[in-house]
Amino acid sequence: MLWGHTPQRVQEIAVSRLNPVYLPGMEVPRNVRLTSDLADCAAADLIVFVTPSVALREVASCLRAALTNEKAILMSCTKGIEHGTGLRMSEILSEKFPRNPVAVLSGPNLAVEVAHGLPSATVLGCRHENLAEELQATLGSSRFRVYTSHEVVGIELGGALKNIFAIPAGVSDGFGFGDNSKAALVTRSVAELVRLGVAMGGEARTFQGLSGVGDLIATCFSPHSRNRRLGEQLGQGKNLDDIRRGMKTVAEGIPTARSAFECARKLGVETPIIDQAHAVLHEGKSPAQAMQELLGRDQKSERG
Repeated sequence: MLWGHTPQRVQEIAVSRLNPVYLPGMEVPRNVRLTSDLADCAAADLIVFVTPSVALREVASCLRAALTNEKAILMSCTKGIEHGTGLRMSEILSEKFPRNPVAVLSGPNLAVEVAHGLPSATVLGCRHENLAEELQATLGSSRFRVYTSHEVVGIELGGALKNIFAIPAGVSDGFGFGDNSKAALVTRSVAELVRLGVAMGGEARTFQGLSGVGDLIATCFSPHSRNRRLGEQLGQGKNLDDIRRGMKTVAEGIPTARSAFECARKLGVETPIIDQAHAVLHEGKSPAQAMQELLGRDQKSERG
């Protein structure tokens, strides 16, 4: 059962079996039913959330009214941090569904490549080991390798924060700075991701895995990455509002930059790359000025 927010689009996909906006060129399997009524999903044993992060709370609230199965597993594939509260997506689900088990899935999983059956790997976080193994067996295949972990916090934060860093990586591409510059920027992004992620409760080693470094590499370098592409267009001199109007899908790095910036200030964590991304995306700073300020910072020990 596949739920969609817009009834007209749901009906079009149900008839054509194609989703040209979000997954062009791929046919929706015939055994997948489509609906615009969340109540139709309430009987499922596994409910997978893939909404934009800013919509997750609203969708969860709507589903709450219909869901009566307290054994249904709720799995978040949404990568973000809620603005204002600083909550991770699984925390929102646990708040709305306190009796249901919650899991998360994250990693270098660009949808178009997974849909085409290209080999991919992911990490599934769940505090209930038996449920994690059950989901691993259900979701895994020879083309989609699923690892398990009890460390939900780091998995979610790695998947959320990497979207922010993909935007300046794209700006570097737009500026034509070359591979040395981008490699340095991504490497320093890892240091910043770990620093903030640990302060927010994640385990440092988690960020060296699929949902940290793995997802960061894919998002910063792939032509399929919405956040990298947004940054590239900014680096080419395009206006942010014009870019957003031309996008058919959500670049999660935009809202997450604001949330992460606020979390970093509350925790007293130094986050120069996030700070500059926030300034460009939410304060009107030019990408050129932001990049110059990053490059002009005092030189220091690499471990700093």
